[in-house]
Amino acid sequence: MTPGVRPPAVSGRFYPSDPVELRATVATLLADARTTVRPPDRPAVGVIAPHAGYIYSGPTAARAFARVTIPGLVVILAPNHTGISEAKGGVSLWEAGAFRTPLGDVPVDAEMAAALLEVSRGVVGVDHDAHRAEHAVEVELPFLQMLRADVRIVPLVIGWDAWEAARALGEILARLVTATREPVLLLASSDLNHYEPSGVSESKDARALDAVQALDGAELLARCQRERISMCGRGPAAVVLAAAKALGGTRADVVDYRHSGWVSGDNARVVGYAGVVIP
Repeated sequence: MTPGVRPPAVSGRFYPSDPVELRATVATLLADARTTVRPPDRPAVGVIAPHAGYIYSGPTAARAFARVTIPGLVVILAPNHTGISEAKGGVSLWEAGAFRTPLGDVPVDAEMAAALLEVSRGVVGVDHDAHRAEHAVEVELPFLQMLRADVRIVPLVIGWDAWEAARALGEILARLVTATREPVLLLASSDLNHYEPSGVSESKDARALDAVQALDGAELLARCQRERISMCGRGPAAVVLAAAKALGGTRADVVDYRHSGWVSGDNARVVGYAGVVIP
């Protein structure tokens, strides 16, 4: 089946559907971010950015992206919110074509996707259905488009949170990044703890981010399970942490943290957001 173009699923809900409004929204978020974070001094290995509606998590995502130079190729790892997956190994790839947003089409790098399929030995599988209604890749794209008009992506949706699988996929990605003749950014799309009082969520988020800062994907997944931290993209984040370690990374920097109560005023049931950069 020809992959074709994946149309936007949450345009007009998570972010503006009008291209002029969307461009202005993202430009303002990035401009505000640049007043509070230092500009990038070298390419980053990885980023963790949230994927909620821009009114809630847009400032956090902008602060993460403002800290990095976006290369021509970005591998995006997202959680599977819908539960739809036909990929044998639980990692669903859209292998060619493009993802569409109101700002235009973001091409999928078919060469990198084919290489990933070849070396993953069944861990990654082509699965368009897992992507059609999933928002966690899509919400990141307007930021990438605004910062790098010719950006290409390899979009992956992950349906598990097991450490051995995360470590294996991270090491596969690290080998591919090393072999690629251009810079590659690994982007994990994730929010933090969901729908608990702000005090509880802030404590849980801090525990998750301690493990992230240490590049300890195994501990991140263990803490999320043991302490019931409902970080939706813990699996993708663990993969990026494993890859970063394999690529020689030693730390991750939290460049922004907030939760939905900052906007809504409702601190009884909040969702946390962090922007993380792995230099």
